[in-house]
Amino acid sequence: MTFDAIGIAGTGLTVHRKWLDALSDNIANMNTAVAPSAEAFRERYVTVQTSPRSPGVFVAGIELGNAEGRLVQEPDNPLADENGYVRYPDIDLGDQMAQLILAQRGYEANAGVVDRARSTYEAALQIGRGR
Repeated sequence: MTFDAIGIAGTGLTVHRKWLDALSDNIANMNTAVAPSAEAFRERYVTVQTSPRSPGVFVAGIELGNAEGRLVQEPDNPLADENGYVRYPDIDLGDQMAQLILAQRGYEANAGVVDRARSTYEAALQIGRGR
């Protein structure tokens, strides 16, 4: 039972780490300007599925958001077109920060499960040794 808890929580750790990676990519690139004719940075979304063969979850893939982004008038930007527009990703910082908090708390919760299961296993070994 303890090993199941560690394994399941381990899959949760992996999923939350990938989610944190995707969110950090999104935040790092939200101010990346490109020419209006180019695609904007595409927001990353982590898709998760339950594992059919063992308990837990896994990252099924990374989906990409809209490449259209948003046009912003910045005539001084060297990437601007003849009308003074550049393209930015359509990423909301508030939404990314809220998701970042959720992903961080999920990661911490799974790490806590691993730690408690390990402590329980160690205590069982101590009892088995007669201490």
